[in-house]
Amino acid sequence: MSYKCWCVSGAVATAAIAFILAGPSTGVAQETAAGCPAEPQAFHKCALEKARTFNPPRLPDGTPDFRGFWDSLTNGAPWDFEPRKGEPPLAPPSTGLRVDGTDRKIPYQPRALAERNAVASKKFDDGAVHCARMTIPRTNITYGNRPFQITQPPGYVVFLYENYHDYSIVPLDRLPHLPESIKLWHPHGVARWEGNTLVVDSANFNGKQWMDQSGNFQTEHTHIVERYTMVDRDTIHFEATIDDPTIYTQPWTIAFALIRNKEEGHYILEYACHEGERDLEHYTEEHGKGQSDKFTEPITKE
Repeated sequence: MSYKCWCVSGAVATAAIAFILAGPSTGVAQETAAGCPAEPQAFHKCALEKARTFNPPRLPDGTPDFRGFWDSLTNGAPWDFEPRKGEPPLAPPSTGLRVDGTDRKIPYQPRALAERNAVASKKFDDGAVHCARMTIPRTNITYGNRPFQITQPPGYVVFLYENYHDYSIVPLDRLPHLPESIKLWHPHGVARWEGNTLVVDSANFNGKQWMDQSGNFQTEHTHIVERYTMVDRDTIHFEATIDDPTIYTQPWTIAFALIRNKEEGHYILEYACHEGERDLEHYTEEHGKGQSDKFTEPITKE
């Protein structure tokens, strides 16, 4: 029996209507962060310099206090990590997130670039539209007015995402990664402190997810190291180095600002989404014939 997802609660329906009326949001709309330009390459250079002299608020154990709700400042990155002209009004233009390359393009090997180009139009192969858990660093790119929350219970850093009830519980005990044979929708992360910087090392990807809506994919061999550094009390410099020798010619790094959401009484809304969502006619190549077989079992008719 086939099934569809009726995946909104009252709160989410209200949020969805607001999203439609307001247009696509890519986190917070501002041109600067912590006195630095918001554009990723300029922010990366400026923010790291500022972070050298900033003494962040601290928890009783002396580690930096990142607790709170955070929005990302990433312009059109939810739609594409690479530069693009945009498709108004749905997808805004983007300058790209890469900060260590001259053209800001992802350094794909030729075979992998051809694969990315081939799947880019097949939106139904994006795990997010099937309500599967999002991968990193996509989880940190907020849009549709949905910040994420960081909490810090003893020995852990916990990330709580509004999308799909997603979360990531990262231990600070320097445990090794899981065996390579174990593959996860949300990668296995282990964390450590390097001075005032939180470093999260993630592996054990399942290779079924995209990092954006343009087909920039991952494989089971992807390895990502994220770095969170507070620039001022309300700004985090987020950086992620992405490596995968099976599809890239070299590791590459993205960066952007995380801005504290200071709305009084803000909390994570209920966002329900049924895994295996099939009501995707608007994403298919032609009505009913573009269904992905990567995320659901074959449909059988009664």
